[in-house]
Amino acid sequence: MKSNSTLLRFGRFVFTYRKSIITFWIIFAMALSLLAVRLPSVLSGSGFTMDGSFTKTENILQDKFGRPKSSVIIVFDSSIHQPKDTVYKEYVKKTMDNLKKVQDAVEFQSPYDNSTLSMSKGNLSYATIGFDKGFDNVQPSLVEIKKKLKDENGMTAVLTGGPVIADDMNKASQQDLARAEAIGIPAALIILLLAFGSLAAASLPIIIGVMSVACSLGLLYLFRGDAGLSIFLLNVVPMIGLALGIDFALLLVNRFREELIKGTETAVIISIATAGRSIAFSGLCVFLGLSGMLLIDIDIFKTVALGGMVVVVLSVIAAVTFLPALLGVIGEKINAFTVFKAAKSSKSVWHNFAAFVMKRPVIMATLAILVLSAALIPIFRLTLSIPEAEALPKHYESRIAFERFEESFGKKELYPVTFVLQTEKPFLKDEEALNQLNELHSRIKEERIVSRTESIFSFAENPGTLLSAYQIPESRKQLEPAVQQFISGDTALFYVYLNVNITGREAQQFVREWEEDYGDLKVTVGGVSKFNQEIFDEIIQKMPYGLAVVLMTTFFILMAAFRSLFIPIKAILMNILSLSATFGILVYIFQSGHIYEPADIALMIPVFTFGIVFGLSMDYEVFLISRIQEVYAETGDNDQATLIGLTSTSKIITSAAAIMIVITGSFAFTDVMPVKQIGIAIALAILLDATVVRMVLVPSLMKLLGDYNWYLPFAKNKRIPVSQHRKGK
Repeated sequence: MKSNSTLLRFGRFVFTYRKSIITFWIIFAMALSLLAVRLPSVLSGSGFTMDGSFTKTENILQDKFGRPKSSVIIVFDSSIHQPKDTVYKEYVKKTMDNLKKVQDAVEFQSPYDNSTLSMSKGNLSYATIGFDKGFDNVQPSLVEIKKKLKDENGMTAVLTGGPVIADDMNKASQQDLARAEAIGIPAALIILLLAFGSLAAASLPIIIGVMSVACSLGLLYLFRGDAGLSIFLLNVVPMIGLALGIDFALLLVNRFREELIKGTETAVIISIATAGRSIAFSGLCVFLGLSGMLLIDIDIFKTVALGGMVVVVLSVIAAVTFLPALLGVIGEKINAFTVFKAAKSSKSVWHNFAAFVMKRPVIMATLAILVLSAALIPIFRLTLSIPEAEALPKHYESRIAFERFEESFGKKELYPVTFVLQTEKPFLKDEEALNQLNELHSRIKEERIVSRTESIFSFAENPGTLLSAYQIPESRKQLEPAVQQFISGDTALFYVYLNVNITGREAQQFVREWEEDYGDLKVTVGGVSKFNQEIFDEIIQKMPYGLAVVLMTTFFILMAAFRSLFIPIKAILMNILSLSATFGILVYIFQSGHIYEPADIALMIPVFTFGIVFGLSMDYEVFLISRIQEVYAETGDNDQATLIGLTSTSKIITSAAAIMIVITGSFAFTDVMPVKQIGIAIALAILLDATVVRMVLVPSLMKLLGDYNWYLPFAKNKRIPVSQHRKGK
């Protein structure tokens, strides 16, 4: 009762100061919208970065061995010339000479450096350009390089590599967002028109959704800090914000129209006290669902979680302040601009279906569980991978060039495992340290999955020979290039080439096991294999804690909201089952190649989907159970409350689910593969939840549990059994 009176007072406050609230929001939204358009300029990279051995190794290579902070690749190709041909050589030389003065470029490696063709294979060769700026700050240099690359005499030069792919991913993400909005927003407007009939009523949820997203993107730009924000933020935040903002507004506008017969002020107050309460609890569930990702110490999960949490908070605040203030001004005109008379909810259809399910609760619940269980079977074949160039649309030059580069030169040769060995004294002045280095090198070479190694011992067979040779000026001069490459004072390098998949389990186990100090040597491992191992391990180790936080907090929030022990348990179990089924279908669609070209599921998709959908599906779960709870409080009859609650909310919940599906599902028409996967995953999860779960499992389980749905141990106000209500006790 206390919470209801607080909400009623808040409703009166909003109505009283409605014009001031509207003015504040308009100024606030306009200011942040100007900042939102700048957000794409500060987005960079996939976000798969974390503080670990991979990053530490990269820093050591830069500090001790002068490696550039970032680099790009230029892939040369010709259908008529070979790298050994004079015309080919001249073209490469001319191209590289033109790039010598590129901004921030500090290192150039040509396929013809040191008279070697190791950077050439078949018709393909490549060069690299290193920069003294990080991955996120070389965009101006990329523009300059692209302008200077010219095709000549049947020969081409294409720019690719990490920074280029990230830049293209940013551009593709912006195009994808525009395409998804062009599909999703009109589709949502059509659904709203079908629900309300009035253009005025249908437009308000769209306004709230778009405004929430614009304000959120503006805030993210304003408080971005020094850390680079993941490019996936640009898709995930609008996806969540539009779906939630429109859905929240839909629920409140619907309740306002129902209560409007009592007068505008009363309708605003009651809408905030009822639908507003549901919105607040729903938003809290989504917020908590996203918060679990903060425990994963990888930038992409942190930035997307924070971005999602910002848009959730703004969506809730806008829905319970700006929207009711607008409704307080509009009043009866909410039904203006009627396009057509909205079809009355066919309550008999929903009533009859719910009654049909509740008469056969065991059979219907069993069938629903079997359907969901069958859908989750493919999940056991789930293969996760970190998205790289293949995430880009196929026609992008950077993707085509990078895939040809990797295919021609081979990942196993391009991406060795990097061992960084450090000791207290300089290696070339400490024979004992050099002996330990040689022993470790010999042990690593004996590993079954090691095909070859590169180290200082590739030029000197043993420490004694190396130290002796290094004391003689002539031989020292010959050794100096190798020493500069593999030893810098108290730090040495090994490059270890594997004969297995460099991102597979064996490679990950290898780099995990070998990162142990050896005698006085401190061992740090880097390279692509280590990068993958650290990312996968971080997610596997932290996800259980994230899940526990989300499940526990959601349980207590729902228990407090509905004063029930079993309703939150049911909601959580049903969500887990439907999400598992979603992942199974996702494997069938993408990984098995039944609809799209076969592709691994991007590593972040299950985490994102769980974090987002677990909260989103609670949106109409809370709305539905709130209505059932209202009726149960009046009648004390669980079966009647379930039937009336399902019937009275069926149309609005169906509309809400449909809007979520079209908003998130519109990202299925995008080109960036992880974005496509996350859009389809969320749309599928909502579809399953709105049909199999909400229409079959909920009424079945509500019927089976009866009054125990509302049982709460140690509660002060015990629920009165329905039999006592009927007897008037």
